Amino acid sequence: MSKANERIGVLVMSYGTPESMEGIEEYYTHIRRGRAPSPEQLAELTERYEAVVGGVFPLRENTNKQVAGLQAALEAIAPGRYVCYQGLKHARPYIEDGVAAMAADGIKRGIGIVLAPHYSVMSIGGYNKRAQEKADELQIEMAFVESYHLHPKLLDALTARVMAAREKFDLSQPLKVLFSAHSLPVRIREMNDPYEGQLLATAKAVASRAGIESWGFTWQSAGRTHEPWLGPDILDTLQEEAAAGIKQVLSAPIGFVSDHLEVLYDIDIEAKAAARELGMQLERIEMLNTDPLYMETLADSAAAKDEWR
Repeated sequence: MSKANERIGVLVMSYGTPESMEGIEEYYTHIRRGRAPSPEQLAELTERYEAVVGGVFPLRENTNKQVAGLQAALEAIAPGRYVCYQGLKHARPYIEDGVAAMAADGIKRGIGIVLAPHYSVMSIGGYNKRAQEKADELQIEMAFVESYHLHPKLLDALTARVMAAREKFDLSQPLKVLFSAHSLPVRIREMNDPYEGQLLATAKAVASRAGIESWGFTWQSAGRTHEPWLGPDILDTLQEEAAAGIKQVLSAPIGFVSDHLEVLYDIDIEAKAAARELGMQLERIEMLNTDPLYMETLADSAAAKDEWR
């Protein structure tokens, strides 16, 4: 089979989430690099999942549906050429499992893409490194999508969500749009990491397209380590906006692409509770999930890395 006609594996990577409540401890232990969480840490994380899913666990389905949606979008571009595989950072199937599944199916060339638009060596860089190492072991030639933060279809999808959510407010009164993303350790700035700049570029582009003049960028979901993380945190930003007289805030967590814990708990429960205490109305944009424009963004980005056509 010629290179132009061979099947190309597409490794779709994401952070991962447990498959059930019973899998939380294993998941947390993997995040902690094999160190089991304390009973208090495990109880806190379990309570967060309970608050979000109530014992039923639909969160994994979001990623499964995104992988299926990308497969369909790729099929529309080049029927029969691409086959999607899933690889998760902290849950099964792990990134290495996804690469191994490609090899088992006879795939010789693959493209890696992460369900996150913005590149950091600490996030997407880590995913790609693990995939490359396993691919080298199994003699699979790989190419990687590093970011797609300014893809026009991504910007269109996010802009539509901001404009739709804006209708939940009294537009005769001031409204502040707060874009946010998962915080990372401050040391990425010393590394000239593009993560922060890419996020600000996306926020600026979406605000411009939506005609939003009053907006800001904040951080969320920082890890609990001894080193400093990027801030301010959204909870601190809400206090600052309340002190400035802002009563209406639209949360736009553009660093995330689906409904999971950092959105459903950190924004919908924790941040909304903080806003209520401050006498503010806080609403959130809908997440991208399987939005056709997002699926097309992923498909376009993956197909553009197909070096073998």
